[in-house]
Amino acid sequence: MPELSVAIFATDADQRAVLQALVDGTSVGHTVCANSTLPLSSTDPVLRRTQGFAPDVVLIDIAADQVASALRTVELLHQEIPATSIFVVGAMTQPHLIVSAMRAGAREFVERPTTTTDLLEAFVRLTASRRKPGRESARGKVFTVVNAKGGNGATTVAVNLALALQSIHPSTALVDLAHIGHCALHLNLKPAFSISDALTNLHRLDASLLDSFMARHERGLQLLAGPSVPSAVDASPSDYARLFDMIVGTFHYVVVDASSRLDSATRLASNLAEKILLVAHADVASLWSAGRVAQYLGETGSRDRFAIVLNRYRKIAGFNESETEAAIGAPVLWRVPNQYFVVSSAIDRGIPPMQSGNTEISRSFTALAKLLTKDDMEMKRSAWSLFRTV
Repeated sequence: MPELSVAIFATDADQRAVLQALVDGTSVGHTVCANSTLPLSSTDPVLRRTQGFAPDVVLIDIAADQVASALRTVELLHQEIPATSIFVVGAMTQPHLIVSAMRAGAREFVERPTTTTDLLEAFVRLTASRRKPGRESARGKVFTVVNAKGGNGATTVAVNLALALQSIHPSTALVDLAHIGHCALHLNLKPAFSISDALTNLHRLDASLLDSFMARHERGLQLLAGPSVPSAVDASPSDYARLFDMIVGTFHYVVVDASSRLDSATRLASNLAEKILLVAHADVASLWSAGRVAQYLGETGSRDRFAIVLNRYRKIAGFNESETEAAIGAPVLWRVPNQYFVVSSAIDRGIPPMQSGNTEISRSFTALAKLLTKDDMEMKRSAWSLFRTV
């Protein structure tokens, strides 16, 4: 008997009929309603009718001439039916469409034209994740870490932030996007595979295969390592979008170490991010570079999510944070204390400061992780309080 109830939204009658046939043909899902209009407000009757079915999955077709309306529908359904998983059907050749759908609340992005196999694999991933204890159906949050200038310490921040997030939620991934990855060195890991392997095998990538490509740290953090030598894999933005679609659907928190890489892949990771952490030092060259990096990455619409992390911070006479924020166009979110010798020794030993006990720098990264997840923590406390008063 089918396990998943599915509601379909497709304005084109032929596409609607095709999707219904494909859903029912998987034997895993069954169609409970097929709608010809896209709800755009919470008072729309088609939304209320769909809520009445309490579907496990909503499948939304994004036609080329209705992108904005379809994305608004994704966002609306994510808000109004949060327990339902949203699958989007669209063109895989448009990476920004994939990112926009994911940010709006879509769990899966299925290629258009669609096959029964495509839908079946997506349904299986959903049912498998639901059987994992403690795994929520919502998509994970991404934090992208970028150097303002080479040597500013983006990898150190990314690695230790990821370990701090892992202590908050046991489903945390670290993705090394650098052309030559150093995260594995920081964690004293020797990965058998790298991000290049995942990109090469996108045609058959599922949660199980992704897991096999990742290295696991002793504290539970999972790493999709960067290549140890410059890679010949020439991946497109669409390839990276499909990879991140899988990663964000699998993990609760995802930290991306972009290091000093500035290209379409870093732009995509920035567009997808909840927060883009621009790692800089409190010196003229670093802050000047920070402004240029923010300008470049912000050209595709992510400028409002930038925040500055001042690494190796120490008070400098004449340094004015408000002037710095105004010049770069981003707030100073955090200051990592200047413990250069502690950090450099930790890198040499492959033991990140977060593993070194209750030190000033480990407390700093722990507090940064709590700040970035403050809304999540407050929601959990609110839910607990409501439960207690019932």
